[in-house]
Amino acid sequence: MSTPDLFRDLATQPEPMRLGDGAWLLPRFACDRAEAVLATLADILRQAPLRHMQTPGGCTMTVMMSCCGDRGWHSDPSGYRYTAVDPLSGRRWPPLPPVFAAVAAAAAEAAGYPAFVADTCLINRYVAGAKLSPHQDRDERALCHPIVSLSLGLPARFQFGGPRRRDPLLRTTLAHGDVVVWGGASRLAYHGVLPLDEVGMVAIPDLVHRPWLPAPPPPACRRPWSTGCGSRPRYWRPWPRAANSWRPCPM
Repeated sequence: MSTPDLFRDLATQPEPMRLGDGAWLLPRFACDRAEAVLATLADILRQAPLRHMQTPGGCTMTVMMSCCGDRGWHSDPSGYRYTAVDPLSGRRWPPLPPVFAAVAAAAAEAAGYPAFVADTCLINRYVAGAKLSPHQDRDERALCHPIVSLSLGLPARFQFGGPRRRDPLLRTTLAHGDVVVWGGASRLAYHGVLPLDEVGMVAIPDLVHRPWLPAPPPPACRRPWSTGCGSRPRYWRPWPRAANSWRPCPM
């Protein structure tokens, strides 16, 4: 079986959209790998089922989440953190599939972050009514690496701002197969997802550099573009979730 060329000629693709300094939307970039990603995702979620996590403030998040890779992101009343073991099962998180890492590396390179290597993926599932309020991804130690985020499923309204909460938010629609990459000056940009208004599922994998390792030496971080999500994509975020009685929270 032949493997589709992830580093295909971008001239055949829609033009990338600049979201900020070091932040790009790559329309339909992962469409040719979507089926393989979704098939692999199904196997991951059998091992580490989606769940509604709690925020440190005691709210239940509207998005359902899971993870795979060397570490998984976790939230509960004691705080936000990465863990080596899935608190739900007591076992290690499922390994990061090669197809996830390959898509992330190709997207990161296309956005100007060469040699990006993903090792962890957050998976967010959104259904009608689910949202993710503007926030920063700052639980990773090596913030010189970018984040790679893949959207699968229904269209979703994505918000992308600046490093301060009060900075204006740019809003754009993410479609199936779209990839967003942000790093450099935009690494700590506030971003989020407006409430999903259709019944269905959207998946957005985000890949980042290992948060539990010390940051790379300064010279490696001075590139105009970091390697996707640090030098490694780390997490995925699907966005589907059904409406329910959980009270709305900031995330």
